Amino acid sequence: MDEQSSILEIKGIGEKLAKLLQRLDIRTVGELLHYYPKHYENFSEPVRIDQLSEGQPCAIRAALSGNISSKKLGNRTVFNLTVGDTTGQLAMTYFNTPYIKNMLKRGVFYIFRGIPQQKNGRLVMEQAKIYKPQEYGKLMGIQQPVYGLTAGLTNSILARSIRQALEHVILEEDFLPEEIRKQLGLISHRQALEEIHFPPSQERMREARRRLVFEEFFLFLLVLRRCKEQNQRMENRYRMEEAAETQRLLEQLPYSLTNAQKRVWKEIQEDLQSDRAMNRLIQGDVGSGKTILAFLALLTCVAHGFQGAMMAPTEVLAKQHYEGLKELAEAYGLPLVPVLLTGSMTAKEKRLANEEIQTGRAHVVIGTHALIQERVEYKNLALVVTDEQHRFGVRQREALTGKGESVHVMVMSATPIPRTLAIILYGDLDLSVVDELPGGRLPIKNCVVGTDYREKAYRFLTRQIEEGRQVYVICPMVEEGELEGVENVTSYTEKLREVLPSNIQIACLHGKMRPAEKNKIMEAYASHHIDVLVSTTVIEVGINVPNATVMMVENAERFGLAQLHQLRGRVGRGSHQSYCIFVSGSGGRQTMERLEILNHSNDGFYISEEDLKLRGPGDMFGIRQSGLLEFEIADIYRDADLLHLAGEWVNQLLAQDALLQLPENARLHQYLETRWDMVDFHII
Repeated sequence: MDEQSSILEIKGIGEKLAKLLQRLDIRTVGELLHYYPKHYENFSEPVRIDQLSEGQPCAIRAALSGNISSKKLGNRTVFNLTVGDTTGQLAMTYFNTPYIKNMLKRGVFYIFRGIPQQKNGRLVMEQAKIYKPQEYGKLMGIQQPVYGLTAGLTNSILARSIRQALEHVILEEDFLPEEIRKQLGLISHRQALEEIHFPPSQERMREARRRLVFEEFFLFLLVLRRCKEQNQRMENRYRMEEAAETQRLLEQLPYSLTNAQKRVWKEIQEDLQSDRAMNRLIQGDVGSGKTILAFLALLTCVAHGFQGAMMAPTEVLAKQHYEGLKELAEAYGLPLVPVLLTGSMTAKEKRLANEEIQTGRAHVVIGTHALIQERVEYKNLALVVTDEQHRFGVRQREALTGKGESVHVMVMSATPIPRTLAIILYGDLDLSVVDELPGGRLPIKNCVVGTDYREKAYRFLTRQIEEGRQVYVICPMVEEGELEGVENVTSYTEKLREVLPSNIQIACLHGKMRPAEKNKIMEAYASHHIDVLVSTTVIEVGINVPNATVMMVENAERFGLAQLHQLRGRVGRGSHQSYCIFVSGSGGRQTMERLEILNHSNDGFYISEEDLKLRGPGDMFGIRQSGLLEFEIADIYRDADLLHLAGEWVNQLLAQDALLQLPENARLHQYLETRWDMVDFHII
């Protein structure tokens, strides 16, 4: 059994379990072994009640004091009790757990494990896990892996399957050159896989993670360098001089381009006129005006008799771009006909769109990854614009550019990545930055608060909704139990339905939903059939609702600052004043100081640089920075040092052996051919 073998070859995995694993995109033994833990449960020594700190996971040894009371709140029953030790007492709250009354006996000591939170001026532990002392003693000192799950799959079953795979899989010789492993003191690939899942200690887990992060960056950058060399050889077959149509449009627009937009537009024009095909990344904060630059480039393309394409990560965003370009063409009489192509269109709609594309009647094609399906044929594709391209894999981008010959590529991203990292991560692209916002926008008002502010926040949300506005609420998790003490979308939606007026329409959105269901909810929110959207970070890209004025982020301390800034970009898009409320589940001084950076700046690039300074290798268990490059285990902020290191070794390796033909690099060359997925981005 090797990494390419089916998971059905693993003892204990039958058809039923295999179907559950397929929901997590696990079909092969290799995919199972590379399905890393999200975090680890560390069963530390119990502390005294007088030693508790707000927001810090811990265990206490305590006994029940007094009676257990219960009350009904909406469709939930809340159980309140108090436990104590010789140093003090602690309030405990449980939801929908009637068995708690028979489970706890007065005078008997138990271990309660959870996260203390400030509620109404006192510490409270909600939904703490309960253990008998001897049961807890067996778990102490062990790093227990905790995985992302799907309905019907338990953590123990997944861990057992991974253990079985590790025992029987035959892994080939380590693909990293020996010199790199020795110089950097990296453990073997096999040992890293074993100890990332079942680490005997925290130190060994860190070593395993270091090896896996380095190899992921290393492989990715190696492929990227090859892409860059290929791009540099691509001649410009579609030379485009400045078009009269674009100049007329710029003169007619009711606003002038900012200096930053003018600078970047000049760089785009120079690319279109140069000897080699354009391959440029346009970075700019939300609202900086990247889209009009894309439309100008597409108009230039059409004015020269060529076709252009624009690919977006979600159907909602694709439709918004289509409507925007269509309205622009109609308002200013542009000689440009756009067509929309998405996965949810009917077979007839797709057939008609494909005919328009093939004949060239459609000048600009806007859509999702449906644009790169085999049956889509372009007449003379010359320019491809991808929006938030980190949402697409390298192969997907190549498949789209492959629809033409040496086409121009323009990539747009609102993700504020520090320039030092962007140069490495987007090494195959020329970099332009739109670092200036158009005037006239009201700056977003921010506040950083603790969990005791929630009631005031709910009243504020209600007032905004009564004034006709809409609200986002972001939670880090999808379902209860994924991470202790962290808010989840499912439970939070129910909580809001209990505390907000009944006439307020509330819906939830998360990545585990089917694409059609997500699109339906996002469209309903965009058309104001929903007042409050409770969501994971899935909304950070792909929806433009000018009427949304409040963004409330729960457990804000769990996110990177750059990601919080990008989430904040969902509001402040209309004429009304917008607000962002960052709720910290941890009241620690360092946490609050870090979040205060968002309070004082709306500049994404400044914030991303600060994020890079503040996050380090020790910050291992925060929520992953989705919305950036979606690596399997690596994080460009906490692992920035390893990213730089991987870049240096890739440069050194290719300087010595550009085609990887030396005997010592043969295994690496072979591995790159068979495991391309490891260096690809994920499509969300």
